[in-house]
Amino acid sequence: MQEIIYKTCASKIELQEILQLQNENHFSTLSKEEIASEGFLTCTHSLELLAEFNSIAPHVIAISKNTIVGYLLTMTSIAEEKMLQLRPMFLEFKKVFYNSRKIEEYNYLIIGQVCIKKEFRGQDILEKCYHLYKTVYRNRFDFAITEIDLYNQRSLRAHLKLGFKEIHRYFSPNGREWCIVILDWNK
Repeated sequence: MQEIIYKTCASKIELQEILQLQNENHFSTLSKEEIASEGFLTCTHSLELLAEFNSIAPHVIAISKNTIVGYLLTMTSIAEEKMLQLRPMFLEFKKVFYNSRKIEEYNYLIIGQVCIKKEFRGQDILEKCYHLYKTVYRNRFDFAITEIDLYNQRSLRAHLKLGFKEIHRYFSPNGREWCIVILDWNK
């Protein structure tokens, strides 16, 4: 097994490698069979937007032989104005409660997207990325939150296995069902 280094994203080259891995795993580039068995990504980012998010809260990356083989993107509430396709999620945050408070009342970190290079899956890379994510951000944010397309069962199973708790489901305007999950640092 190859040595893997876990760190926060610190350069334009690393941001470009994230985008390359993102493009390789976006649903638009995968077959139906790959989508069903391997999971998929629904959003894409520009280099500028990825860099802006990274300047607020650096993304977590996994590197093997000087190449990014996995990442966890970070986003804060500013993403509501920057990524219009996420507007339905933010509207749900205004309605959904966690521990008797609306999500929007917390200082939360959004998991913008996770991806592990296909040939590196099954090696606990996602778990180790989340360990670093928690270490870096648990004193700055109340919890991490994300939504997962229910058609992406691989991603949902992986997140639940890592300790995420499902708190809400909803249908977006395009008819897709989404599951909102939280990783509470204190549990």
